[in-house]
Amino acid sequence: MIRVIVAGAAGRMGQAVAGAVDGDQEMQVAALVDPVLDPGPGHYGDLASALADAEADVVVDFTRPSVVFENALGALRAGVHAVVGTTGLDDEQVETLGAQAAKSAGNILIAPNFAVGAILMMRFAAEASRHMPRAEIIELHHDRKLDAPSGTALRTAGLMDGEVPIHSVRLPGLLAHQEVLLGGRGETLTIRHDSLSRESFMPGVLMAVRAIRARPGLTLGLEPVLFGDR
Repeated sequence: MIRVIVAGAAGRMGQAVAGAVDGDQEMQVAALVDPVLDPGPGHYGDLASALADAEADVVVDFTRPSVVFENALGALRAGVHAVVGTTGLDDEQVETLGAQAAKSAGNILIAPNFAVGAILMMRFAAEASRHMPRAEIIELHHDRKLDAPSGTALRTAGLMDGEVPIHSVRLPGLLAHQEVLLGGRGETLTIRHDSLSRESFMPGVLMAVRAIRARPGLTLGLEPVLFGDR
């Protein structure tokens, strides 16, 4: 049984993760962490308290950019694996987390998106960019999303050849959507992914939770798990 701490458990993604873990026969919710949770068994206001009190194998973090680095570092120092879906980590912080994972019993996977379709979209876009001269990205998210551009858009652009401009849209009624538009002589190609509910992310999250124990150190993106890359 994989015991999972869900950090950011009161948020929409955190609630979805807790429900997915609870519904999986191989997993168990070890603790729920969020400063707004009502006091009760298994509820903690901060991750440090949960790590000290609850026996856990993996922390899944969907919190905020302001706390995700300390959460991930604390999990690794405690020898607990971390699956991080919160965006906003900078390159220096990722490097620090990788160095900590290399010398601790905890491994870490950091991914901007856990939807399998989104991972495929990024791979297709990377391949297409090698054959078409220009590309731009339009990413559209709900108006409560704190970062712009999104982590998915930044990673997509990083995987593609050339300079790829990113346009961000934040509107109520949206969830998570991205278009990659590529242009060549007399033709265009559009690759689009739409997450219509937060359930779209759950298979990837559970996949990462299962895989993280066998992936030493730092894993960036869900691609290595999905495609068997290192």
